Amino acid sequence: MTVHPPVVDHCDELRDALAAFRRSAHITQRWGERLASVLSGGGRLLAAGNGGSAAQAQHLTAELVGRYREDRPPFSAIALHADTSSTTAIANDYGVHEVFARQVRAHGRDGDVLMLLSTSGASANLLSAADAGRAVGVRVWALTGCEPNPLMAGSDESLCVAAPGTATVQEIHLVAVHMICAAFDAALDRGADARGAHG
Repeated sequence: MTVHPPVVDHCDELRDALAAFRRSAHITQRWGERLASVLSGGGRLLAAGNGGSAAQAQHLTAELVGRYREDRPPFSAIALHADTSSTTAIANDYGVHEVFARQVRAHGRDGDVLMLLSTSGASANLLSAADAGRAVGVRVWALTGCEPNPLMAGSDESLCVAAPGTATVQEIHLVAVHMICAAFDAALDRGADARGAHG
C-alpha cells in the first residue's frame, strides 16, 4: 500500500513538534504537582477552550473527576464550555467574549487554577477569561501554540507548542494533558506515602 506524502508529512511534523516539546515538558510535571496540591486541598480546576481545544480541556477535566490510570478519589474540575445553557445564555446576553470570563467570576476562588487551551493563543473569549481569573485570584495557565502570543502574555504560566499546523498543536496538547495527569497521580501517591510513613 502506498503512503501518500500528506500522511508522511503529518507524521514528520508531529515527530518534530514532539522533539521540541520534550525540552519544556518539565512544566507538565510542575503543573500536575501543583494541581494535586490545589485539588486535594479543596480547590478546583476550571478549564476552557474553543473547538478542538474545548475537547482537550474536557478530556483533562474528565481524567480528574474520573480517573487517569488507577482508581482514586474524584477531584473538582469543570470544563466551562460544557455547560451549554450557561454559555449560550452568556453569549446571547453579554457577547461571546464573556462566555468564559463570566463563569470564571462565578466559579473561581482564590487559589484555584484556570487552564486555557488555544492553538492560536489569540481567542478573545480566552483572553477575557484570563483577565477575569487573575482578578479573582485564580492562577492562570495557558497551553497554546507557537510563542509569542497574547494568551501566553496574559497568563501566569504558559506551555507553548512549536508546530506549524493546528492539528499537530492539538495532538501535542493531548500529550501534555496526559503528562499532567500522570504527574498529578504521582504527586497524590507521594503524599499518601508520606502520610502513611508518619501515621
